[in-house]
Amino acid sequence: MNTSHPTGADAGPAAEDPRPALPALPVTYRPTATVAVLMSLGALAFVTLTAIGFALPSEGPVRHSIGEQAAFCLAGLLIWAVLALLSRPRVTATDQGLTVVNLTSVRRLEWAQVVRVNLRDGDSWASLDLHDGTALPVMAIQPAAGREAAVRRARALRDLVEAHGAPDRG
Repeated sequence: MNTSHPTGADAGPAAEDPRPALPALPVTYRPTATVAVLMSLGALAFVTLTAIGFALPSEGPVRHSIGEQAAFCLAGLLIWAVLALLSRPRVTATDQGLTVVNLTSVRRLEWAQVVRVNLRDGDSWASLDLHDGTALPVMAIQPAAGREAAVRRARALRDLVEAHGAPDRG
C-alpha cells in the first residue's frame, strides 16, 4: 500500500509538523495596532493643541501673543513627532537579509550574520544573536502588542533565518 502524500511527503509523524510554510519575501513585521494607536493619538494631540492655540484670545483683558498661540501648535507637532518615532520599529526580511529598524537606528544584516532569533518569557521584544557575539533588539516584535502574534512572528523570523542562514550553523 502506498502511504505517500500527493505532494510527496510522508503521511507519518513528519506530516504533522505544525510549522507553517515560510512567508514569501520580502516580508515586514511591525506592531501595526501600536502604530495605529500612536499615530492617532499624535494627530489628536496636534489637532487639540492647535485648536487651543487658535482659541486663545489675542484681544481683551488677557491677551496672548502670536508666539504663545504658535507654541501650542508646535507642542502638538512635537508630541506627534515623538509618537511617530515610537511607531518606527519594523523588521524587513528580503532575499539578501534583514533590515531592523528600531527607534533611532537602522541595521542591515546579511542572513549569515544572524545566528538565532530569541523571544523569551518576560522579554519586552525579540532579539537577534549575531555571529560576532552581540545581540540586536528587534523592537518590532513586541509581546505587549499581542503575545500570540509576537510568538508567531518570532517563529516565522526564526524559520527564515534557519532557511537562509549560513549552511554550517549547528
